[in-house]
Amino acid sequence: MPQLRALVLGGTTEGRALAGRVPVISSLAGRTSNPLLPPGEVRTGGFGGVDGLERYLREERIDAVVDATHPFAATMTAHAAAATTRAGIPLLILRRPGWTEQPADRWHRVADLEAAAALLPALGKRVFLTTGRQSIAAFAALDGLRFVSRSVEPPVPPMPPHLEVVLERGPFDLAAERELLLRHRIDVMVTKNSGGSAAKVDAARELRIPVVMVDRPPLPAGVPVAATVDAAVEWLTALGATGRR
Repeated sequence: MPQLRALVLGGTTEGRALAGRVPVISSLAGRTSNPLLPPGEVRTGGFGGVDGLERYLREERIDAVVDATHPFAATMTAHAAAATTRAGIPLLILRRPGWTEQPADRWHRVADLEAAAALLPALGKRVFLTTGRQSIAAFAALDGLRFVSRSVEPPVPPMPPHLEVVLERGPFDLAAERELLLRHRIDVMVTKNSGGSAAKVDAARELRIPVVMVDRPPLPAGVPVAATVDAAVEWLTALGATGRR
């Protein structure tokens, strides 16, 4: 069977797992100084928009692309869809399922971070932000609230005036999430529906803490989506069996 030259737009657990299963080139955005590297060949840094990505796909003779970026990396996903269409290369989006609201949850679903910030003052005063360090600016004007934000690296301004930063890398279990919420006396949490480990959502449910849940951005129309690494491996295997190269 001919071996594909497959590019994985990674940075997620699923992207690393896929690189451990099949030979691929993994691309990382380079926004974290000490990322968890996947097995195999890795490139780091942006492509320079749609034109740059299309040029890379052609110059490197890439046969297929798997977009395994974060569910909220909407710009990269849109660029991948446009560049692969131009280059005539198949694209698969690998996205883990989002969380599903349970009967005991107190979710307030919003479309974006700005809507989350507007809703917060009516829900609580001590906020646990788990939306990533690049999302802090959306909450910078809320000087009447106290925030605890968790990220791998420190956020950059603008930031809320009352902000405590917890520098940690997950995954986190239920006991740890429960302890954090209690220790900081959190009364409302903000998170993105990124899926994966649900420990923080489970802890909020246990403690009856309301959660402002930011919904995922829509995916490009007409692009196939895989929910598991197994499904992505099957897709790449099927492409190789057709002799794509």
